[in-house]
Amino acid sequence: MAFGTQDEPDEVMNEINMTPLVDVMLVLLIIFIITVPVMKHAVNIDLPRATNQPQDVKPQTILLTVDSQGAYFWNEAIVPDDELATRLQAAAKQEPQPELHIRGDKAVRYERVAQAMAAAQLAGVKKIGFVTEPKTP
Repeated sequence: MAFGTQDEPDEVMNEINMTPLVDVMLVLLIIFIITVPVMKHAVNIDLPRATNQPQDVKPQTILLTVDSQGAYFWNEAIVPDDELATRLQAAAKQEPQPELHIRGDKAVRYERVAQAMAAAQLAGVKKIGFVTEPKTP
């Protein structure tokens, strides 16, 4: 009992039907042809002018030295302990805020360096660094 009039019902179709692929490609081509001129139209606006000169505002560096006796030096000038906090507070309020480089003697007690770091933190200094010497072979 056959429902169709095919001569060989088990024959496999071994060719790809190219018609749907061509139809899709033609539709895409038409879409691109329509949209490309639309994308090339630009709105004319008058943009503000800006200078391209870089602003090299480098913050100053404060060198805080702690010698072997525990005395503080602010950029090579001796500073009493009670004046250190006020100088750090004044430095923290500057714009841009200067960097604080702490240079401690190898023989000084760590407590003196820690006191300087704590005073800088309480004053609001954001950038603190340590100065060391490279190890010689």
